[in-house]
Amino acid sequence: MSSYCLGVDIGGTKVAAGLVDECGTIRHRTRRDTPDRSRSPQVVEDTIVDAVEELLEVAREEDARVEAIGVGAAGFVGADRATVVFAPHLSWRDEPLQQGLTQRVGLPICVDNDANAAAWAEYCFGAAREETHLVMITLGTGIGGAIVTNGALQRGRFGIAGEFGHMQIVPDGMRCECGNRGCWEQYASGNALVREARALIEARSPVSHDLSARLGGDPSALVGPLITEAARDGDPTARELLTEIGQWLGVGLANLAAAIDPGLFVIGGGVSAAGELLLAPARESFRRRLPGRGYRPEAQIVVAELGPDAGLIGAADLARTSL
Repeated sequence: MSSYCLGVDIGGTKVAAGLVDECGTIRHRTRRDTPDRSRSPQVVEDTIVDAVEELLEVAREEDARVEAIGVGAAGFVGADRATVVFAPHLSWRDEPLQQGLTQRVGLPICVDNDANAAAWAEYCFGAAREETHLVMITLGTGIGGAIVTNGALQRGRFGIAGEFGHMQIVPDGMRCECGNRGCWEQYASGNALVREARALIEARSPVSHDLSARLGGDPSALVGPLITEAARDGDPTARELLTEIGQWLGVGLANLAAAIDPGLFVIGGGVSAAGELLLAPARESFRRRLPGRGYRPEAQIVVAELGPDAGLIGAADLARTSL
């Protein structure tokens, strides 16, 4: 009989789930949009359960056993690995997510931060397999982060380590959903990329002509992948926007190198699909701002190997290890 763990990755815009084997391979998968109409805890929980039940039925049809469920949540997960203390992009406030899901699904459930899950997947199966000191940065709706040291996730005293997106890098800068100003994710995330591109289009800037044409003149239809596509096609404005995001990314990475001194930064999340269009300016900015530059070893900066599947795979494997 086949044996799987079920991984669920909850982001600001989607719920992805999959049946994952012990080698980190996704055998079956499904996806739901995070409901925009409210994103209330109950609606999000219903969406998760709907995806999980679909995959449990697939496992039953295959005569396979599902041992546990791992959930990677886009928010601050408490040290109990059961409660979402706060989620900037969802309506979770001290949400007992593990309890609610266990009552409805009836399987062991492990909840962790989505970036922790992604970092664990890259450490076990992806770009960081040979690294002992890893920092993972996930660039999506916001910025998530995680630390793996000598085979262990570093969650901090209260379980909330790695929330790098809410480091202040611009005093009194742009307002962030977390309640503060000047957070890193306001300058180096997918939201930041789309915001800057949309501002150019709405201002009818001549440099936004190519992007506007791709949208049929509707700025509300703008999404990050379209900007990346335009940049790959040679649009100078799209390339400039990605360069700016990359430069801000490098600023934050240099700060993290000063604090944590990892051997490797792995950049994941949807924005990382831009590859070298993002990472080349990030590396240059990182080198310019690295404390003691020229006199210290320099961490590598690489793109994640597992792409958007990292959180799902990691959540499943963390559930497996928790057993």
